[in-house]
Amino acid sequence: MQTNFSLAQLADPAVAESEKILRKCVHCGFCTATCPTFALLGDELDSPRGRIYLIKDMLENDRPADEKVVKHVDRCLSCLSCMTTCPSGVNYMHLVDHARAHIEKTYKRPLTDRLMRELLAFVLPHPKRFRLALVGAFFARPLSGALKGLGGPLAKLGAMLALAPAQAPTRSTAEGPGVFAPVTAEKKGRVALLSGCAQPVLKPSINEATIRLLTRAGYEIVLPEGEGCCGALVHHMGKEEAALENARRNVDAWTRELEGEGLEAILITASGCGTTIKDYGFMLREDPAYADKAAKVSALAKDITEFLVESTLGEPVVKPDLRVAYHSACSMQHGQKITRQPKDLLKAAGFEVKDVPEGHLCCGSAGTYNILQPEIATRLRDRKVANIEKTQPDLIATGNIGCMTQIGQGTGLPIIHTAELLDWVYGGPLPEGLDDIGLPVSAQ
Repeated sequence: MQTNFSLAQLADPAVAESEKILRKCVHCGFCTATCPTFALLGDELDSPRGRIYLIKDMLENDRPADEKVVKHVDRCLSCLSCMTTCPSGVNYMHLVDHARAHIEKTYKRPLTDRLMRELLAFVLPHPKRFRLALVGAFFARPLSGALKGLGGPLAKLGAMLALAPAQAPTRSTAEGPGVFAPVTAEKKGRVALLSGCAQPVLKPSINEATIRLLTRAGYEIVLPEGEGCCGALVHHMGKEEAALENARRNVDAWTRELEGEGLEAILITASGCGTTIKDYGFMLREDPAYADKAAKVSALAKDITEFLVESTLGEPVVKPDLRVAYHSACSMQHGQKITRQPKDLLKAAGFEVKDVPEGHLCCGSAGTYNILQPEIATRLRDRKVANIEKTQPDLIATGNIGCMTQIGQGTGLPIIHTAELLDWVYGGPLPEGLDDIGLPVSAQ
């Protein structure tokens, strides 16, 4: 794609990076074949190619975002399916991230939108605030259907209430900070585990299972002091400075561990977080105090399945004899290019693993997307659930809390994190949700 940025514009590192990305696009349109919003809406401007044109025009003319640009960029899920399909290597992720930051700086949203976004940014990245907010959501949840029916801004509030669990678990020791010693005679290594923000509030059993699994495999687990939200939630809302603040805090926390007793890896059990942490090196590339440290952190970051597939878990304690539909989160398959490892681990554990039709399409979760774009998110969820149920599974496995929450709203099938299933098979407790499905005798 030909560009016409001035030398003055290219002096801005963000613009210079976007110009390089734009030049790689050859207008081929392969991205339109795999874009969820284009598949649903059929509008060229709701495809990656269409959004690229809009972003190019906005940035090249150095003008504030307008309503048209905001509408179509907001509809982007950042699922990154287009990047998997693109034959030219267009880094759409970095381009749309830049566009969102530009929108946040130059466009004044309607008051109700601003309030909703500020509320989400204030609550979700902070476990204590989120846990407290869920108490209020519990009492307001019966109103969710009526609010969604009213449409407009109230529909977003209704969508948010519908996603709230009936009861949030109490705070877990897996939320950190803390250290967990291996239960084996031989210590194989030391790893950090991201506690996260939303996940330990909604499903602390995920990290609890991961800690049991890793300590049985001989690893010491550290939940570092000072670590918190990865920054993905605010990053995808264009709140660049808040995202970088989160990134710097985590880089500091993990660097202290690296310079202390050392780390073999930084493990993440929410793939949405993993995609962002693996991008810290890019996000902080212009910060002389953090560029090198962030690059080291990104190089050490691994999804839990990446790490486990190279570890020895021992012999299965139970034979599950269950059919599992594996839902590969977009942040897993497109953001991190992890496709084989989770399925290999589940198969080795004794599960019959089924691929989901249209598995490349997003479920509609996408961070806060299912709150900010509830109509499109619901259509994507229903399409995903229908495809999952075609495989006639006993349960669903996935590696991202957002997908678990979203898909769980549309099906009665148990949806369990991959780490919880592996923990159970190799000696841990039965995951919550499986006790009601009538397990085979061999899996009791």
